[in-house]
Amino acid sequence: MKISDLRIALYSGNYNFVRDGANQALNRLVDYLLRQGAAVRVYSPTTDTPAFEPTGDLVSVPSVAFPGRGEYRFPTRISGDVRKDLAQFNPNIMQISSPDRVGHKMVSWARRQNIPVLASVHTRFETYPRYYNLAFLEPVIEAILRRLYRRCDALVAPSESMAQVLRDQRMNYDIGIWSRGVDREIFHSGRRDLAWRQSLDIEDDMPVIGFLGRLVMEKGLDVFSDTIDELKRRKVAHKILVIGEGPAQQWFEDRIPGAAFVGFQQGSDLGRAVASMDMLFNPSITETFGNVTLEAMACGLPVVAAKATGSQSLVKNNESGKLVTPGAVREFADALQLYCQNSDLRNAHGSAGEQRAEDYSWDQINNVVAQTYIRLVRQRQAGHGPIQQAAVR
Repeated sequence: MKISDLRIALYSGNYNFVRDGANQALNRLVDYLLRQGAAVRVYSPTTDTPAFEPTGDLVSVPSVAFPGRGEYRFPTRISGDVRKDLAQFNPNIMQISSPDRVGHKMVSWARRQNIPVLASVHTRFETYPRYYNLAFLEPVIEAILRRLYRRCDALVAPSESMAQVLRDQRMNYDIGIWSRGVDREIFHSGRRDLAWRQSLDIEDDMPVIGFLGRLVMEKGLDVFSDTIDELKRRKVAHKILVIGEGPAQQWFEDRIPGAAFVGFQQGSDLGRAVASMDMLFNPSITETFGNVTLEAMACGLPVVAAKATGSQSLVKNNESGKLVTPGAVREFADALQLYCQNSDLRNAHGSAGEQRAEDYSWDQINNVVAQTYIRLVRQRQAGHGPIQQAAVR
């Protein structure tokens, strides 16, 4: 069986209506599959004002605005039109990337059609409630995720650390790695632009601590701002550069006055902005991979990150950055202070990170997913269903 023999139905809860690392990875995957001759059909909620044009054929799934977070859509059901389209497309494999209500129904549809299902895990949804004073819901969400993922033939996670978390949570027996790539045309140290920094009133010799990502509380904005407060108490010279936008932007601006907020950036402008930092500070624990960490490394920056799934699979502690206990404000401040005050160490660790980023080619990484599709289709054709989940301990 070849990649060109595949007919893939891909379900995503957010394929292109809000831009984030997960949906950009899915669009890159679809681009790769189409270039290899595969047939792909994407099913996702849609809006009239998407963040970017989708790659491939996109079929709209009924949805409503998410309460309190209107920029997101909550998929509600598989409509008759969607079911008809699925039947006409006649996929030989399905991938789901969102563990929501429609994701469950897509798995049920595929099982009735005797079609194997691959689930890709993009974020640690079970950790989100803790940022909204609802931590008691974590075990409930974990149980719901387990029920879904055990009905799939296999899972792919963005990092070995995340795969191990899924194993420990007994989510599935068959768990592989679908890593993430980085566009080296956009992200490299040569993009650094001192004139652009000067336009933001940043002196050439001022250490710049960067934040890159969507401005939502689950990205660790509280830990970030508390750490910057600690640096100020220590009178450590620095400047903050924030790349991104989101519903918590006003809160973040109020917490770190004097920071340069440059909003959403893309393409070469994004590469310039990242390379013009001196270090990335990523305190988030919700990412399963950490695209922003890899992009910063590709630009020659040392990374100070939480020792959690995602970043710890990319950053080598004391070699290309610093890994810190999640939420440990003083430890984060220690690491940032060291880089602010020691440019030689900062440059050495940044160079090590840039070299490490060379290993991440998008086509090579996406081929891993394509080969997983082929394996699962062959297994089903041979009469083998999902590995019995009773084997999961």
